[in-house]
Parts: sequence; structure tokens; C-alpha cells
Amino acid sequence: MRLVIQRVKQASVTVNGTCVSKINQGLLVFVGVSHCDTLFDAHHLAGKTAKLRVFEDEEGKMNRPLNEVGGQVLAVSQFTLYGDCTKGNRPSFVEAARSVQGEVLFNEYVQELEKWGVRTRAGIFGADMQVELLNDGPVTLLLESTGRPKK
Repeated sequence: MRLVIQRVKQASVTVNGTCVSKINQGLLVFVGVSHCDTLFDAHHLAGKTAKLRVFEDEEGKMNRPLNEVGGQVLAVSQFTLYGDCTKGNRPSFVEAARSVQGEVLFNEYVQELEKWGVRTRAGIFGADMQVELLNDGPVTLLLESTGRPKK
């Protein structure tokens, strides 16, 4: 799995002109699933996301996780995170999971975040979504489960 995580003041997802999810302070997480990913990957990255210390403490250092600042997560599925542009000019998506597997693991990631006590909202899997955000920092991180031991 591949996550692009952005610390935000607010973020929202709109589908067909209707806001389907919105958060205030927290993390906007774009979630890409590869065909090699398993439940272990979803669980591992949910735990990492929940524990990321990217919010400022009293000294202005990034030292606080979501639960300490009352933050939320807005998770958005994004198969294009597995787009490979090394050959030619058109991305290849052969590394991305098929729709059924991608949806199962995306939903598992969201449910696991909630088990960690993270208030989580999500976009609509497979929909044409418009994402709005107000970056905080900006802080943008990449997390990957590639090479993690499979259980």
C-alpha cells in the first residue's frame, strides 16, 4: 500500500456536486492499493497513520499524534498512486490492485483507523471525486508497506 498523507486545517470530498465527507484539523490520506497488498498492509499502515507525530507540541515541534490534537482523517482511494511513468508518457497501472481487492483493503484501512480511536471519514471508492484541502504547514509524507513482512 502507498499513502500520501497531508496535514490539513480542513479537507472535503465532493461527488456530483454533493459534499460526501469533510474534516477539520487532521490528515488527508490518499490511499493506493497494489495487487500485492494484504490485510497486514492495511493494518500496519493504519497503525502508523494513527501514531504519526506530525502535530506541533507546546515548543512548536512535530511531536503530537492525531488523538492528542482532536484530529480526524479523511481517507481517499487513489489507484493512480501506482501509476508508473517510466516508459513512455502514458502511466501504466499494472501494479494497482483490481477494483474488488482495492476496495476491500481500502475499507479495511479505514476500519482499522477507527479501531485505533481515530475519527475517520472517507471518500467514495471508485467515484470521480473532487478533493479540497487547506494544507497546514505544508506537511506531506509518503508511507509505504512495500517490503514489509507479510502475516
